[in-house]
Amino acid sequence: MTHSEKASLRGEPGYVWRSGQERRLGMVRQWTQLDGALILDNGCGLGTWLSAFAIHSRHRFGLEVEPDRALVARQTGAGIALGVGETLPFASNSFDVVFSNEVIEHVADDARYAAEMVRVTKPGGRILIFCPNRWYPVEQHGIYWRGQYHFGNKPLVNYLPDPLRNRLAPHVRAYTKRGLLRLFADLPVTVVHHGRIFGGYDNIEYRLPWLGRWLKKALYAAEKTPFSILGLSHLLVLEKTTTSL
Repeated sequence: MTHSEKASLRGEPGYVWRSGQERRLGMVRQWTQLDGALILDNGCGLGTWLSAFAIHSRHRFGLEVEPDRALVARQTGAGIALGVGETLPFASNSFDVVFSNEVIEHVADDARYAAEMVRVTKPGGRILIFCPNRWYPVEQHGIYWRGQYHFGNKPLVNYLPDPLRNRLAPHVRAYTKRGLLRLFADLPVTVVHHGRIFGGYDNIEYRLPWLGRWLKKALYAAEKTPFSILGLSHLLVLEKTTTSL
C-alpha cells in the first residue's frame, strides 16, 4: 500500500505536537480525569497522544491497525496492541478513559467501533471523541475522481447530497450531530458534552502570524455561537452508566 493509499484509508497520523493539539489536550483534561487513569487511545497512530498522556498516567494503552505505526508508538512506553477498533483485544469494563482522535470516520464499521469503546470502558468512565463535522466547508481527506485518489482539501464536498458526497469520498465519513449521537443511542452511556470546535491553523499562523492569530481568535470565539455548526470537528464526551451492553 502506497503512502497516499494509506492516507486515504487511515488518515495521516499526528507527526508533530503543535498549538492545535495542545488546545485539544486542554479539552481532554477538562472533560476527563487523566491522573492515574487507565487510558486507551483507540487508533493511536504513532503514539503522539500517548506521549502527551504520559505526564498524567503510566497506565497507557494504544490500539493501531498499521504495523509500522504501531512499532513507532511502542517507543512511547505504552502497551500497544495491533488490531482494529471493531474488535478491541481488551476485557470489558477495563478503562477509565477511552480516547479517539479523528479515527471513527475511517473504520469499516463505525457502529461496532462505538459499541466496543463502550464495552471496554468502566462504569463511570468516560469516552472522548473528536471526529469530522459534516458542515465544515472543506473535506480534508481528499476525494476520488474517475477512479483516482486526489489528496488535499476539497471545498464544499460535504455539502453535497449523500449519494454524491459518498461517491467522491467513500473512504471517510463526516458526521452530523444527529448521525454521531445515533451511534450511541442504544448503548449504556449518557452524553456529558457535545460541541463543535475549529482547528489549530498552525500552518497559516507559521506563514502569516498576524492572519493566523486573528483567524484563531475569531473562530474560537465563534465556538460559543450558532456559527459553531461550521466547526472542523465534533467533540463528544460520554459516560458509561452500567456494566452491560
